[in-house]
Amino acid sequence: MSAHPVSSEQGIAPWIPFEWLVALRFLREGQVQTLFIIGGVAIGVGVIVFMSALLSGLQANFVKRVLTGQAHIQLLPPKEISRVLPLGAHNVLQNSIVQAPLQRAKSIDQWQSLEAQILKLPEINVVSPNVSGSALVVRGEASRAISVLGVDPNLYFQIVPMPEKIVHGNANMTVNDILIGTELAIDLGLSVGDKLRVSAANGNANTFLVSGIFDLGNKAANSRTTFIPLRAAQSLLGLVGGVTSLDMTVRDVYAAEAVAQKISAQTGMQADSWIKTNEQFFTAVNAQTTANTAIRMFVGLSVAFGIASVLVVSVIQKSREIGILRAMGVTRGQILRIFLLQGGLLGFGGSLVGSLLGFAGLVIWQQAEKNPDGSVMFAMKLEPSLILIALVLASVTGLIASFAPALRAARLDPVVAIRG
Repeated sequence: MSAHPVSSEQGIAPWIPFEWLVALRFLREGQVQTLFIIGGVAIGVGVIVFMSALLSGLQANFVKRVLTGQAHIQLLPPKEISRVLPLGAHNVLQNSIVQAPLQRAKSIDQWQSLEAQILKLPEINVVSPNVSGSALVVRGEASRAISVLGVDPNLYFQIVPMPEKIVHGNANMTVNDILIGTELAIDLGLSVGDKLRVSAANGNANTFLVSGIFDLGNKAANSRTTFIPLRAAQSLLGLVGGVTSLDMTVRDVYAAEAVAQKISAQTGMQADSWIKTNEQFFTAVNAQTTANTAIRMFVGLSVAFGIASVLVVSVIQKSREIGILRAMGVTRGQILRIFLLQGGLLGFGGSLVGSLLGFAGLVIWQQAEKNPDGSVMFAMKLEPSLILIALVLASVTGLIASFAPALRAARLDPVVAIRG
């Protein structure tokens, strides 16, 4: 007996496939079971959507906090090493003690050509030449050792957004301006507009005007780090025309280590990525990703077993109906597709409800968990791709979970099934 005549006799649109009609009828007849399994799938998918969006936002927030205070990659001059000098053509000084040399602040050789070479790489966004060194500041009877960083604000502020970190004054950096941290300002009793004399170890000294006070979110950095214009730093530290590092950003922050190795191979210089310098943090991020994947996998397995168990019960309950359908000429392939469709529809319907639950959970969490100042703890957004992936995975999980019950239903002997 064909599908269409049966559909027509029942007054149902003949264009609807026979398998869909029977699958929907079976789901309607077992409404309680259907609602329970859709609820179970919805809770599972809701957990997956909520946890994925939460951990994704958390990771993005952590990475943002780390990278707003440092470059993605930093190119440094090679370390100085000691070499044992031979006494003659074939003799080497015996029983000598080789002492490691003091690492002096020195300029990167031909840094302008290196900068131009690096900027040609498609992975690179910005390259900022910097000069760094130690100095001493004295105000009255108080003195502090500081770290001086000379930068070109037009470039460096694209890497580290200093204007966003200014709490007093502004980030203007003319010839004799200096930016200092909040802790250093408190220790020395400084405010915007005060003058500060900075002395380097080489004897050079200069007086700067405090144009801004910043907060980097780190007490040690706020007490030591200062920013001055690049040319002023070159003059103060005795590196006229030179730079001690090239800071840069990349388009994909997670590919920074690969790009750093590529730059190091091309230039022969030491290139350190944020992944290498923050190894423990990056390990923690990877561990968090692994934990998220494990949670999703176990939730997905529980959803699959839930769908499979309900369909196994359905096959047992519908054995007589299946036998009658087989006796009327319905093929095993059609029976198989009927139960596969039930699994797929249960997964799809549950994932739709679950996506809404996950979205509602994110909204409630953002409203409940806030910073002391009332702002959102960190930005989270529900990506449409995440919902699409959840729909596809839940539907596929439903199909896979329903395969065994569907196969059992297709193999039922119609005579035995009708007799019960």
